[in-house]
Amino acid sequence: METGCEPPRVVAGMPMYNEEETIGTVVTMALRHVDEVICIDDGSSDSSARIAEACGATVIRHRGNQGYGAALKTLFKSTRHSDADILVVLDSDGQHDTADIPKLIQPILDEEADFTIGSRFVEGGEGNDMPAYRRLGIKVITAASNLTSDLGIKDTQSGFRAFSRKAIDRLRFDADGMELSLEMLEDAKEKQLTIQEIPTIIRYDVPKGSNFTALSHGFTVLTWALLSLSQKKPLLTLGIPGLGLLATGAAMGMNTAQGFTTQIDTVLGQGLTAVWIGVLGLALIATGFILQTVRGFLRILLVREFGLD
Repeated sequence: METGCEPPRVVAGMPMYNEEETIGTVVTMALRHVDEVICIDDGSSDSSARIAEACGATVIRHRGNQGYGAALKTLFKSTRHSDADILVVLDSDGQHDTADIPKLIQPILDEEADFTIGSRFVEGGEGNDMPAYRRLGIKVITAASNLTSDLGIKDTQSGFRAFSRKAIDRLRFDADGMELSLEMLEDAKEKQLTIQEIPTIIRYDVPKGSNFTALSHGFTVLTWALLSLSQKKPLLTLGIPGLGLLATGAAMGMNTAQGFTTQIDTVLGQGLTAVWIGVLGLALIATGFILQTVRGFLRILLVREFGLD
């Protein structure tokens, strides 16, 4: 990374909401590896902000709790107007190991990546004592996300990330919730930023809220991933259910034909149901094909007219 004779300025940022038990330790440990720590206090009702400031962090306050995505938007906005060369994002609850910060930023310093992710699922990474339901949820969300983006990221839900100055300036996102983790990856691909996963160990022996909250977040992120998939790959999203319905209708139709000697009203009822299901399947396949064709045409038009991909 070209920064003249001066070493690159590294800033750590963390969303913070009622983390008074851990924030002091996280800030102190992070300052061993970065030049500045910025905490986005997302409407905490405890002493988190005061403790963070006492430990040397810069605190930016939200009047109320706006969500993880909103806190990151504030963090990126603040960093864009600073002289930071690298931004490291981590959780304020002690789940991420601050000792991995140098490892996370090294590919950026070597100009091998614009955006790095501390991953639990690459060789050398680990989620200590990760609950089985959380591991399964992350795998499902990651699979749906990779169908959309084709990035092949193994840990799309890790909040331990680092960004080059180019990524800080280029990335834009709208979500206020946890779904921002996927939106950020898709935007990075569209902006042609290089992403690299770095092995890390993430702790699960720290308080992370109720299981209901975790499941709610997971459902929200998965819903966003599926909606994004339907927009980017409509033929896949609509075509597979369409084929399923068409096959079901055909099977019902064959079964009805074989039993044609039974009562006429039963045959007609089953036959009409089979036709209806088959037509619905064909309609889904046709809709997916049309939307995919239109999307491809628009993409070619944007590339030719504006150089956008």
